[in-house]
Amino acid sequence: MDLKQSVIAITGAGQGLGQMMAVTLAHEGAELALLDVNEQALESTEKQCHMMGVKALCYPVDVTNEQQVEQVFADIITDFGQLDGLINNAGVLRDGLLVKVKDGEMTKMSLEQFNAVIDVNLTGTFLCGREAALQMINTQRKGVIINISSIARAGNIGQTNYAASKAAVATLAVTWGKELARYGIRSAAIAPGVIKTAMTEQMKPEARERLEKMVPVGRLGEADEIAQTAKFIFENDYVNARVIEIDGGMHF
Repeated sequence: MDLKQSVIAITGAGQGLGQMMAVTLAHEGAELALLDVNEQALESTEKQCHMMGVKALCYPVDVTNEQQVEQVFADIITDFGQLDGLINNAGVLRDGLLVKVKDGEMTKMSLEQFNAVIDVNLTGTFLCGREAALQMINTQRKGVIINISSIARAGNIGQTNYAASKAAVATLAVTWGKELARYGIRSAAIAPGVIKTAMTEQMKPEARERLEKMVPVGRLGEADEIAQTAKFIFENDYVNARVIEIDGGMHF
């Protein structure tokens, strides 16, 4: 895919990885449809994309709401006339142990805590991926869908909900790559290790330091390194139905 003047939609585009990927693709000449539940955060990303001289529009949306997602992707086609790529990046953390016993008292991960992560990370990815594929087929565009998974997809202590969601979105990418290739649509996933973002800033300092020591290259990843991987997937037309791990050699 030639990124110049391609139209790429990015969920969770208001900050962190989503914002970095948007700016990186804008630098290559792509036009951006920026999706996020936080409208104010989207405006910051939009301004940075405009500085690159490309068209970028904001779409406030709750990716767990089917009607909103359907409407947003229809609006993208109205506003841009096409859709060539989607990065399913929107995600949340609600970490906790499945069950925990401390001082004789037992606590457990609530269903609400589990579903809050599954709804955004998995259901949101499903809905956006489905609608993007539908619009690409309707407009006869040979597109690319990228799901942002995680190294945690292999399973990680304290992340029952997050690990399950990230394993699932990786599997979705592989499945879509096989299903949608007949329409000229490729799909892949990126599984980052621990990357410096606003999300990782929520971690306890001791937990973050422990993670840094576990990475063979000796540091956390940079958002730009994930953005460059997304760029590679878009531009390499033979990447399909694969999960690319960008983790500095770290394995859970």
